[in-house]
Amino acid sequence: MLISLNVNAQEFDKMDNSTMDRAYYPSNAPKRTFEKTDEAKKLAEPKIRVTYSRPAKKGREVFGKLLKFGKAWRVGANESTEILFVNDVTFGGKDIKAGRYSVIIIPTENEWTLKLNTELDGWGNYGYDETKDIASVSVPVTKSDKEIENLSIALYKASENTVNLKIGWDTTIAEFPITVK
Repeated sequence: MLISLNVNAQEFDKMDNSTMDRAYYPSNAPKRTFEKTDEAKKLAEPKIRVTYSRPAKKGREVFGKLLKFGKAWRVGANESTEILFVNDVTFGGKDIKAGRYSVIIIPTENEWTLKLNTELDGWGNYGYDETKDIASVSVPVTKSDKEIENLSIALYKASENTVNLKIGWDTTIAEFPITVK
């Protein structure tokens, strides 16, 4: 009888509608073990990783309605979006030490401001404390030709030492430069 009580008390959480995903730079980092040479494996080691949940548009008006202009947004759903820098980087003109940071965006109609924050493992914006922001960058938004149903994040090499963090949802896209060292 006692055994069955313990088993029932350890149930799994229900599946969430907004699945968690990761974006890597370089993008082949999670598959580096399949590279043929040690040099290729070394080049594919992760330098930046973003962990986020991917809410769906579901016919809703996202920017200006669901997400209010001028209000902090966790960049996704559920837990705060998190970025990991494996090495030191420069972001928003500031030197950022290797480590984990939460990502907050303040969207407006024409630009987004991305803030790196030291508060980790929060849910939504409930734990957001702007006094823990360590760097920020504002960039203009562009419009996508196609609707992006689920929030999407990508990291890609924009130039020799610059990786762009690209975030898109609905028909809005913003790209934030990160200087890798």
